[in-house]
Order: sequence, then C-alpha cells, then structure tokens
Amino acid sequence: MLFDMDGTLVDSEGHWERAMFDLAAEYERTLPPDILTAVTGTSVPDTVQLLTERLLPGGDPVAVQTRLLELTATRLAEGVLWQPGAEELLEAVRAAGLATALVTNSPRSIVQSSLPLLGVDRFDVTVCGDELPRQKPDPLPYLEAMNRLGVTAAECLAIEDSPSGVQAAIDAGVPVLVVPSSAGAIVPEGPGRIFAASLLEATVEELRHLHAEFRRRHA
Repeated sequence: MLFDMDGTLVDSEGHWERAMFDLAAEYERTLPPDILTAVTGTSVPDTVQLLTERLLPGGDPVAVQTRLLELTATRLAEGVLWQPGAEELLEAVRAAGLATALVTNSPRSIVQSSLPLLGVDRFDVTVCGDELPRQKPDPLPYLEAMNRLGVTAAECLAIEDSPSGVQAAIDAGVPVLVVPSSAGAIVPEGPGRIFAASLLEATVEELRHLHAEFRRRHA
C-alpha cells in the first residue's frame, strides 16, 4: 500500500495554507485565494515558484522556501489531526501484514514533524519530496517507493487526494483510490482510479477487492 500524506492521511493542508497566509503577511501582501487550490499536492519548489511569481516578483525563491518551511513547521508543531478513517485503515493494513510506503512531496523536515502522529513503525519506506530530483506529478516518487519495497506496480494500490498525486501514481502504473482533498482540488475522472467519499469504514478486504478489480479491468 502506497499512501500520500498531506490531505490523505493527515489534515495538514490547513497548516500549509495558514503558513502561506503568514508568509504573505510578512511581505505585506495578500494571498490570492486561487493559489491555495493551484498548489494542492504540488512539490515545495513548485509552490515556492508560484508564490514568488504571484507575491514577490523578482524575489529570492530560496529565502521564500526557507521561510515557508519554518512557518509550516511552526504550525505543524501545534498539532496535526488524522483524516477520518485514516488511522484505523493504516492499523488494519499493518495488522494484515501488508507492506506500506509513505510517498509525499513534503520535505523530510516536514515529514519528521508528522511522523510522531503517524507512527514510524507503520511504514516500511518513506519517500520525501526533497530526496529525489523530481516530485509528483512525476511518477519517480512512486517508482522509488516500489523499488525500495521490492514490489511491482501490479502488487500496489495508492491512496491519494490531489490531481498531481493521482497523476504520479497512474503514470507509475499504480491504480489509485482517490479521497476528497480538504483544499478543494478536484481530481478528474479517468482510468486507473476510483473515488471514495472518505476512508471511514474502509477495510483491507475492500482494498484487496478494488485492487483485484483494477487489475482485471486492466488485463
């Protein structure tokens, strides 16, 4: 099982949003509302590029990124909540003996802030956004996670909430269970994906059934 983090397992999108508002306020700017949807699920460098272009033309992206990560870490330290049903599903997946990977565009420093809640022992592998040359929507993070786990795409199911994350998994050959994004980003209909209202009451048996159905249709 391959899990996204922000917005899928934990309700951290709001922390990122508030950090962006804080950043804009420090530069005496107003954050355009459409930016929040535009950056959902994107990598930190892509988010910083958009913020710099829209808020601080000619500004230093390195300084913007450093400050954004500082502000986000401060917000995360206030506490992060599980998405509905996520903890129970993760516990069930681990109890069933299934291998798990956390595949996120967030940098390692941010992931470390969330791992005390998520539980380090709940993941065999963690792939973070600052550890690879390309991030979602590129398939590389999912390909790297499967390589570290020693599994093939045919053996995997990804759980995602954002358009970029879904695209990354699909391009890696992995079927996706899509749950709604708390930031309001809309994942388009398409092959290799099925939509759920939430992870509440999701079971390992249901995930196995979905995976088998995905593979049957693909074949």
